[in-house]
Amino acid sequence: MNDPQAYERDCRRGGAGIHLLAAGRLWDVLIVPACLGLRAADILAAPPRVDPGPVLLDGRRREVGFFLPPDPGATWVGDRTRHITQGGWIAAPAPHCRWGGLRWLVPPDGSCALTTPRTMELALHRATKELARCHSTPTHTSRSPHRTGGISTTIDSTGRWGW
Repeated sequence: MNDPQAYERDCRRGGAGIHLLAAGRLWDVLIVPACLGLRAADILAAPPRVDPGPVLLDGRRREVGFFLPPDPGATWVGDRTRHITQGGWIAAPAPHCRWGGLRWLVPPDGSCALTTPRTMELALHRATKELARCHSTPTHTSRSPHRTGGISTTIDSTGRWGW
């Protein structure tokens, strides 16, 4: 279903159904492993708060999705990282659904706020660094997810910057 109005009507009626929404027009979604995404979501919500965009948890797949401005030319690189953009679809519950396997950590609030790619990169870098320090497992010692192409910096878990 690619009908934002139907999604909105269902939400207003208190519906708890799952809807398929097309990515790439109003937003993209960056999907990362849950351990990394949950920590990054905490970082985004901590003072000084940056008012992140919607954040969706898929508990069954153990993934977290961050809603970003649409950028079909962007490429995000990282272990188990996916960038859903034009031509892609995302399953989403109503904004009031904060329970179940697919639920909002930060629900859409109608403001159209989205997390900026740069803010997302910094939060993922910090989360990767913290997880590597705390757990010292191979899962958390690789490079943090980052954008490629254009003028984008990459940061590995030791804090070294690359261009």
